[in-house]
Amino acid sequence: MAEVKILIQGYACEDAGGHSCSAIVLIKDKGLNIIVDPGTAKSQELIKEKLKEQGLAINDINFIIITHSHIDHYMNIGMFPKAKVLDFWGIWEGDVWNKRKDKLTKDIEIIKTLGHNYDCISVLVNTEKGKIAIVGDVFWWTDKEEQKTDKESLLAHKDPYVKNQEQLMQSRKKLLELADYIIPGHGKMFKTK
Repeated sequence: MAEVKILIQGYACEDAGGHSCSAIVLIKDKGLNIIVDPGTAKSQELIKEKLKEQGLAINDINFIIITHSHIDHYMNIGMFPKAKVLDFWGIWEGDVWNKRKDKLTKDIEIIKTLGHNYDCISVLVNTEKGKIAIVGDVFWWTDKEEQKTDKESLLAHKDPYVKNQEQLMQSRKKLLELADYIIPGHGKMFKTK
């Protein structure tokens, strides 16, 4: 089974001069080292430190997965020159594009979770702990918001940047059914059931 480690918990401060960084997550499975959402520039040295704690270096990363095209989720993509990049559209290796796979291994699945943006994907990972979903901004909170994780609150939580409310609601419901734990784009991991 795969392993999931949150390297940096996502945060979002919307005050004047606000700052944000997505959750930066490491997945290890079948000899693959995968980073989901490499975050923003300020976190580069911290990413290197967190990888070192896991016995890894930048060039040990095989894949970068981008949950959607908001810069606070992908700004550090250039830190990983040897990694293939998987996004909504496909898998990129340098300037070569191939169709996206729905499974990287038997324990790592990529699903469309539209709504927050037009190009959102989530990563479902089977672990010893249960199924963990890394969801980008299908679920997220600012640092000042209370993170309520009961089903009613999760479905009612407002997203000021939503592109399609109906799709977002469908994606949220699907993830709450499929996952045992959810790692939001900004906020703490939570249990779904």
